[in-house]
Amino acid sequence: MRINGGIRASQVRVIGPEGDQLGILSIGDALKAAEQHELDLVEISPGASPPVVKIIDWGKYQYQKTKEQQRNKKNARVSELKQIRLGLKIGKGDLDIKLRKVREFLEDGHKVKISAFFRGREMAHQELGYKLLESVVETLGDSVIVDGKPQMAGRNLSIVIRSK
Repeated sequence: MRINGGIRASQVRVIGPEGDQLGILSIGDALKAAEQHELDLVEISPGASPPVVKIIDWGKYQYQKTKEQQRNKKNARVSELKQIRLGLKIGKGDLDIKLRKVREFLEDGHKVKISAFFRGREMAHQELGYKLLESVVETLGDSVIVDGKPQMAGRNLSIVIRSK
């Protein structure tokens, strides 16, 4: 953004400090109007024909912009990828506890990677891992969306889910 003497256009459309239109003025007249109000002339829309400038307090404007960015950053929710690992021999109670944790992650807006890991000879029965992940998705119900098919990576079979 250009301010005061940095504005290069010869003619500008001027908006006053209260938001009222002052019309199309030469850059010299616009700077004089800004000096009369003891404020700065700031180029708002340089691409317009003629460029639009506004008479505002530059320091106050910058402060408000910074505060707005801080509020937006504070309110922005960062979605993380959480991970839950399940063994093939997991019991019903343990599975319920893990699924409760998965639901908490989904409520917080995170994606969850659910991995079934294979030990030793369990690699010969990969269909059990597919069945386990399928039953987990069925248990979570229609409130989740599965991102892609289950993928095998080394000794882990995993899927990524997110809430609707």
